[in-house]
Amino acid sequence: MNITIVGTGYVGLVSGTCLADLGHSVHCVDINEKKVKMMKNGQVPIYEPQLEEVFLRNLKGERLFFTTDLAEAMKVSNVIFLALPTPPGEDGSADLSYVLDVAGHIGELMTEYTIVVNKSTVPVGTSEKVRELIQTKTNIPFDVVSNPEFLREGYAVEDFMNPERVIVGSSSQKAFEIMDRIYLPLTNAGTKLIKMDEKSSELTKYASNSFLATKITFMNEIANYCEKVGADVDKVRLGMGSDERIGNRFLFPGIGYGGSCFPKDVKALIKSGKEIGYTFEILESVEEVNHRQKTILVPEVEKYLGGLKDKQIAIWGLAFKENTDDIREASSLEIIEKLLEKGAKVKAYDSIAAENVKTILGDKISYAENMYDCIEGADALIIATEWGEFRNPQFNILGKKMKNKAIFDGRNLYDLNELAAQGFYYKSIGRKLIQG
Repeated sequence: MNITIVGTGYVGLVSGTCLADLGHSVHCVDINEKKVKMMKNGQVPIYEPQLEEVFLRNLKGERLFFTTDLAEAMKVSNVIFLALPTPPGEDGSADLSYVLDVAGHIGELMTEYTIVVNKSTVPVGTSEKVRELIQTKTNIPFDVVSNPEFLREGYAVEDFMNPERVIVGSSSQKAFEIMDRIYLPLTNAGTKLIKMDEKSSELTKYASNSFLATKITFMNEIANYCEKVGADVDKVRLGMGSDERIGNRFLFPGIGYGGSCFPKDVKALIKSGKEIGYTFEILESVEEVNHRQKTILVPEVEKYLGGLKDKQIAIWGLAFKENTDDIREASSLEIIEKLLEKGAKVKAYDSIAAENVKTILGDKISYAENMYDCIEGADALIIATEWGEFRNPQFNILGKKMKNKAIFDGRNLYDLNELAAQGFYYKSIGRKLIQG
């Protein structure tokens, strides 16, 4: 089939590339001329494992195209996916201006029956708004479909090509039949395609992300309690996760969740509730606890060093999680902000996300070329991202290079007994304090 994707951000580029890999002809539209030219030349503008390989394969196979001209793309396609940003406003509400602006243009350009598929994460009722807007622009028949994405950064290609389910919301049998054809390669391989109304589909995305954010936050609360009573969160997690009603995913404690989805979606659902007079009390608590959890290690470092003024703090990891260059809502940024407020000097290392941080922090901190350069002369090391290269460091090198053998691990990467044997002061989340 011929498909148009409007927006080549994280969701749009991954979705467009993977749809092309399913055999469709995909035209990706973006208003950024420089970005479009770059992609036409085979350059992938975001970091995501496996994406470049699939991107180049389909670009070469002439199934993947890029343009700044929506009208040009619509001439060859009557299925238009919207993969546009819905950033949170100051009050937490989702900004639908990008979605509605493009929907209006689609209505003006439409020459035949068209399906408008919303891939963006949007509040309940957005499909109705899109439908009503397009109706003011055209008399040509069309349908609006909600088809939320469930892509994990760092695993997005895998998640698209091997999804646990595909959610399609519509009130049109014709639209359902076309969506069946689009996803046929996946459903033939065993993927469930779940059909529902548009509002239920829109809410499914918010409900799923908010539940996972709640699960993470609950585990962080348990971890904090473990420290107070002398329990081991790793053992508690194992015991909980063995219960099939709970499952073992999203039970790893740490320094809070970040990224482009969980923080935004929790805020948006809270705001959507308030707009109709409903209070999501659990989600309000989740947001509060997560904000506090992000910097929970800073007072621990301050206490250990007897103050932070003029102390050299090394930070391993800047991305909000491993296998991505995304720093949106990253715990590292809030930790750095707190450290700088208290007069500390910060040197950070992240082989993938450092360039993105430089655009925000500039020379407020220094940047290391590798993980061992980062800890040279450091009074303490904070681990903020669980990159694989940090999992098995040469502790003897750390001991020689650091001023103090002190590690504050926000991702629980190391074995307690090993750190004790190495003579480190080791503070992790929800586990016994090792005092060297």
